[in-house]
Amino acid sequence: MKKSIRLSLRKFPGDPVGKMLKKDGFRFLRSGGKTYLSWRKKTMINQLTIKTWAEDDRPREKLLSKGGKALSNAELIAILIGSGTRQKSAVQLSRELLEGAQNNLHELSKLTIEDLCKYKGIGEAKAITILASMELGRRRKTTHRAKKPKLSTSADTYEYLRPMLEDLQVEEFHVLLLNRANGLLKSVRISQGGVSGTTVDARLIFKAAIDVLASSLILVHNHPSGQLVPSPQDIQLTRQLVQFGRMIELPILDHLIFTDNGYFSFADKGML
Repeated sequence: MKKSIRLSLRKFPGDPVGKMLKKDGFRFLRSGGKTYLSWRKKTMINQLTIKTWAEDDRPREKLLSKGGKALSNAELIAILIGSGTRQKSAVQLSRELLEGAQNNLHELSKLTIEDLCKYKGIGEAKAITILASMELGRRRKTTHRAKKPKLSTSADTYEYLRPMLEDLQVEEFHVLLLNRANGLLKSVRISQGGVSGTTVDARLIFKAAIDVLASSLILVHNHPSGQLVPSPQDIQLTRQLVQFGRMIELPILDHLIFTDNGYFSFADKGML
């Protein structure tokens, strides 16, 4: 039987008795001179979809603007499942899932696909997504963080670069971005040229450093010819970059010229 509630005694002139009417997005039933509001309507009275929420309250937009830590567990799960039902938003459905797991993520991770599919609005695809995310979290706990190499000397830098630059037939320019403890944050190739040179854009070097909040950097380029003497262009470029780095408090610790048989260090030679 279709559930209805009495809305008001107001009459709509000309409306035939017993006819289902649509007005302002709602479905009404006239019967016996009285007007009823059907529960089975496409537009809900008490339910607003996530799209109607303030932007800062929508899970995806909230994560973009404030980061994942600002979201509740229910909001994070809502992002995973993507949508709810006609009666419940994705966030409300996620809260229901958590309540069924005693609001404990460890208990939620123990549920099977069959357990999750018992909830209206959770199909096999959504259940698989939830369990896959739980498994990734479990594996993250057992994975050791990769140890960042520490580049304290020119010899350290040379040994680190050998797998990348050895046997190259063209010249490349790299920048190594370091933290305060000289731990490597990131290695970035700035440019690749020919056998006798490559073009370097200083803006790309310092942008890469700023993007990862580096505390210092090491410049590196190779000489495929094996020549260990810096060219006048190498010396001039190094001076310009060092000067600019000092201005913005991003010191350049060294500029290394790499060859398969050895290296030249501007820092070791006192040329910085």
